[in-house]
Amino acid sequence: MLADAGPIREAVCMACRSTWRRAALAALVAATLSACASTGAVPQPFPGAGGTARRRPADPVPAPGDPAPVPGDPTSPPGAPPAPGRPATADEVDGYALSSTALSLRGAPYRNGGTTPTGFDCSGFVQYVFGQHGMTMPRETRQQFRVGRNVDRGRLQPGDLVFFTTVAPGASHVGIAIGGDQFVHAPSERGVVRVEHLSATYWNRRYIGARRPR
Repeated sequence: MLADAGPIREAVCMACRSTWRRAALAALVAATLSACASTGAVPQPFPGAGGTARRRPADPVPAPGDPAPVPGDPTSPPGAPPAPGRPATADEVDGYALSSTALSLRGAPYRNGGTTPTGFDCSGFVQYVFGQHGMTMPRETRQQFRVGRNVDRGRLQPGDLVFFTTVAPGASHVGIAIGGDQFVHAPSERGVVRVEHLSATYWNRRYIGARRPR
């Protein structure tokens, strides 16, 4: 009888140890849940490679009536679309810059009704040059003769418009003053954009006035 007591005692001890381990695990779980409930703690995500995982903040959503984001403004969210362009005001257009653009087009062919470097007529040339500097001009010579303010011939500056009566009464031809006695235009004769002198007999007789659109 005594010889059989050893295995019995060993079985009892193993059962006790197993019960103790289950009790300890249950106590640990209970303590963890109690801590979360009392502190309001929220389990955090596991850290990724190179550091603690973080959530990217959401982009701000503009409230109704708020102004649109402005590019370059530090308060604008990334990826904001660029603001639409606006026409230049008259004071922002530099006469020397206009003259330089006009002169760069020398040699462009004449084309009746043309408004691009592939072919210009006189008013299309003026419209194109001013358009390169953000200033909108009317399409026809007679309309351009009403833009801006009148300028005396002795006070012409680069970028002023000079008008002539050629194929019809009134303003029927236009060029751009470039300083001194010269202007650049798109004439039909000889067929290319070129520089002329206001004092030349032909143009001097047909000159009717000048306007300063800027």
